[in-house]
Amino acid sequence: MPAAQPLPDDASHLLVVDDDGRIRSLLHRFLSQNGYRVTVAASAAEARQKLDSLAFDLLVLDVMMPGENGLDLARAVRARSSVPILMLTARSEADDRIAGLETGADDYLTKPFDPRELLLRVGGILRRSNASNGATASEPEVRFGPFSFHRGRGELKRADEVIRLTDRERDLLAALAERPGQTVPRSAIAGDDAAPGDRAVDVVVTRLRRKIETDPANPILLQTVRGMGYRLLTDE
Repeated sequence: MPAAQPLPDDASHLLVVDDDGRIRSLLHRFLSQNGYRVTVAASAAEARQKLDSLAFDLLVLDVMMPGENGLDLARAVRARSSVPILMLTARSEADDRIAGLETGADDYLTKPFDPRELLLRVGGILRRSNASNGATASEPEVRFGPFSFHRGRGELKRADEVIRLTDRERDLLAALAERPGQTVPRSAIAGDDAAPGDRAVDVVVTRLRRKIETDPANPILLQTVRGMGYRLLTDE
């Protein structure tokens, strides 16, 4: 078997946190073979030690772990860092997916999963994160209230303060900003694969309102158009 090729210096560094040793080994091998630097941890406590000493481009967190679970760890990480988070959950119920989104996770994947799908999710999150950090300043901005949203960078600011967005919050705001003041159908935001009654969009809308509305319970900027969808009330 030929020797493994060394990874480039700019290879993305992932932290995989799962108490199942078989899954840790599988993901370490598979992701490494596909060009990523991979560090693994068997518990939230071990993950915290890694996070204190190393910088990561993406965290892959299992939800169901003994002791501190993945949701609790995700909340703690999000309180101090904007590093993207992909949650792994053994259950597919909507409440479990919503719980992951409410922590500020960027995406979720239900076990059992095909490693190739994980690879696609990881690549998508990293591309969006890199595009947000590296886009040019030529893309138009949309202004609403005290906020501005740079459509090219996917960057939300209040004056000079950058407001941290998850991928799903950024995608929602981008969809609304493309049609300022117009109603965007809920189906266009949820996507074609959303199940009937899926509340994931509602969770993301609620989270975004907490960041841009003075009174999230009575929104002025991000409005619900009952029976249709949502619209962003801009200054344009």
